[in-house]
Amino acid sequence: MSGPGGAGLYIVVNPSSGLSWSADSPDAGEYLRTALPKADVTVARQGQDLAELLEEAARRAKEHGGALGACGGDGTINAATEIAARLGVPLAVFPGGTFNHFAVDLGNQSMEDVVGAVQAGEAVVADLGRARVPGGPEQVFLNTFSLGVYSELVGAREKLEERIGKWPALVVGLAGVLAKGSPVHVSVNGRPKRLWLLFAGNGIYHPAGFAPTYRTQLDDGLLDVRAVDAGTPLARTRLLLAVLTGTLHNSRVLTTAQVRALRLEVLHGDPQFSYDGEVTRVASGRLVLDKVTRAVTLYRPAEKDQWLR
Repeated sequence: MSGPGGAGLYIVVNPSSGLSWSADSPDAGEYLRTALPKADVTVARQGQDLAELLEEAARRAKEHGGALGACGGDGTINAATEIAARLGVPLAVFPGGTFNHFAVDLGNQSMEDVVGAVQAGEAVVADLGRARVPGGPEQVFLNTFSLGVYSELVGAREKLEERIGKWPALVVGLAGVLAKGSPVHVSVNGRPKRLWLLFAGNGIYHPAGFAPTYRTQLDDGLLDVRAVDAGTPLARTRLLLAVLTGTLHNSRVLTTAQVRALRLEVLHGDPQFSYDGEVTRVASGRLVLDKVTRAVTLYRPAEKDQWLR
């Protein structure tokens, strides 16, 4: 673990994440060197391999009995968490990027919060979501896995919500992606389905329904699965009406479950998968979603009570 002043803490800062500091404020690297003068702070330069920097920092932390720190957006934190969990070193998540969902759910809503937790040695444990190709590679996810139009919907909503508000942006974005998109044909735990989307959260998300946004616990061992069925009659129209009227939780088109594992297989086409917002494809078309429970230790201020239960 890290000591006073950040001793034993090896931090990697990714400035390409669009860190949300104002023009007249110090940059993240300068702030962290001042706030944690005994920490080793590396700011990634253009062209450097971020994963290699994080791996090297984590190995040095393990060698010296310290901890890894990472500052950046969700992609940076995803990479850092996978490495920290694999090498068995604690992780300090410094919020960066335009918005860092994992840091917010963790309770680290400012740099000062994390610095305070590091100084005080306050930490918790968290699960990791995992998408595995049977007999092949795997990908961890901190926040969400999805297939179908979910990632397009999130992107469309985020483009509109500052101008028209979150709920109208959701409706307008949904209408747009349904008009242009197509259902995906997949097998879910051996059952063939036609789905507009499937969402799997690393932990139970709130609120219930179609637009989950936050978690109150990150070590519950569960995947929060929500799927929108395209196989019911007039599924597209039913979905839009249910969202407009706030009745989606009672609609036939929405299926929800809280599970420890889920088997998926693409039956037709080449759908996109998204892990924490990063879009990819799986050559085999088969995936197992599950959890690595209590996989990583994370610094978090003790006064953040959202994990207390």
